[in-house]
Formats: sequence, structure tokens, C-alpha cells
Amino acid sequence: MPELPDVMVYVRALRQRAVEQSLTELRVWNPFVLRTVDPPVSALKGQTVLDVRRLGKRIAVGFEDDLWLVIHLMIAGRLRWFEPGKGPKGKPPKIFHASLQFETGMLVLTEASSHKRASIHVVRGEDALAAHDPGGIEPLECSLESFRQQILSENRTLKRALTNPRAFSGIGNAYSDEILHAARLSPLRLTRSLAAEEVERLWSQTRRTLSDWSEKLWTEFGGRFPGPGEITAFRPDFAAHGKFGMPCPVCGSPIQRIRYAENETNYCANCQNEGRLLADRALSRLLKSDWPKTLEEMEGG
Repeated sequence: MPELPDVMVYVRALRQRAVEQSLTELRVWNPFVLRTVDPPVSALKGQTVLDVRRLGKRIAVGFEDDLWLVIHLMIAGRLRWFEPGKGPKGKPPKIFHASLQFETGMLVLTEASSHKRASIHVVRGEDALAAHDPGGIEPLECSLESFRQQILSENRTLKRALTNPRAFSGIGNAYSDEILHAARLSPLRLTRSLAAEEVERLWSQTRRTLSDWSEKLWTEFGGRFPGPGEITAFRPDFAAHGKFGMPCPVCGSPIQRIRYAENETNYCANCQNEGRLLADRALSRLLKSDWPKTLEEMEGG
């Protein structure tokens, strides 16, 4: 699922292309993707885009008349941009769910999955928009003290605390692995077991990891809109996530993984857990309700 750095690439690219542009046509090819009926989606036609912002892992496109289009990509949803004169003609591929046509080009929502979890909502007003915000604090903006209060508010595993959208905005499975590796903390450490220095280190590495990757991706794309397959949870330069069996870039020991239901967490036993392995077979008993049972539960924010 696209997380904070990935979503910000989309947001910045859309700001360049869609702000101050009028929506000339909106098509919904898969009716399941549209989850609201009032205001009708037709109310957006002819309206000018005034703002594009990130709302957790969602993308909110603001139009005139206080209208908002909220896009939640979930796990397999992605956005594509077609330059004027290009884009789907006639019957589109099955993975194409909806399109927004501007003079500057066409934005298309795709989803390469049979589960059809991606969604769009049309709402009116800031209050209605806020209802789509899970409420987590912004990790790039929060102070050390507000981070400390949030991370210690419940006694949960660090992995679950960071990926809880009601606690922290925009962090998911991939970047939580990277944050915890950088902070040298086990994903299964309980939050209230952290010393003050460890909380500060986690806060610092959360900010650094998300900020560095946000700028790295923007620089990598050079301002262009990401193409198919370029927004991914598995990046060659990641230290831990998706690197099972590969050498840790810090100590050289093989990256390990733990699995629970549909989820996988990658970590370095040497750097993050004093050389001890976290056994898969014990997870269900050890974590009980603190580990999400499905990927959708973890990434639903």
C-alpha cells in the first residue's frame, strides 16, 4: 500500500498538474469504487481544483463549491497520469476504475487486484472531509513530547503502534520496518518498555526515514508522474523491508522475517534484537490481539 512518502509523490505531482484546472469529465467504470451518492459525483464536473492534500494514506482533491474527492488506494490501488490526447479510449482495461479529465491531462485510478478495495468518496465541507481522517498525528510535524505521549498512550508492540492510523498518520508495513531498523528497535518491543533515550531515537528516526524517502522519491521521479509499478513497497535501497535473507546494510547478518496471517515484518536480529530471533510459531500466542489478522486491517488507515 502507498504510504506517506509515496502518497506525497502523488500529491505533489497532482498539485503541479491539476490545481487551477477545471474538471471537464469524470468517468466511473467500476461502480463499486464509488462509495458515496450525496453529493453526486456529477457535481464535480466543471469545478476547478483548488487544493490537493494528503489525509493519512488518502489523497484529497479539493474543488470549488467546497467539494472534495477522497481517494483511498488501499493495497493495490495506484494513480496514473496521461498527457493530453492519450489515455484509455473505448472500453478501458479491467484494472481501470475511474478517470478525471482536465485540459492538462487525465488522472486514472487503477487497481491490479481482484479484491477491489480502492475507493473514492465525494464529500462537501471540511467537516465531512475530516471524517475520512483516521486521526493519527503527523510524524513529520509532531514534537518529541507529542510523539512520546502518543507512543506511550497504549502498551502495544512498536510495529502495531507505528502502523496504527489512529496513532500516526501515513505509516504502514514497509516504512515501519525501515524506521525500526534505523532506530535499532525490535518490532515486538512493547511501547511502555522503552527508555526515554529510545523514545527520542525512535522519534528522530521516524522523522528522518519518512523525510529522506519523501525527498528521495521526488528526486528520483524528477517531478514526473510515477508510472506503472513505480510506486511499490519493495525498493532496492530499503534496509530491511522485503530483504529477507539478504545482508543487513549495517552489520551484514541476514535480514529475518516474522509472519502472522497475511502480514510479514522484516528485521535484523543483530541490530534490533540483541542477536535473538523472533519465532513465527510463537507469534499468535505472544501477540494475541495486538497483531492485525489481515493485511487490510494493518493498512486500512
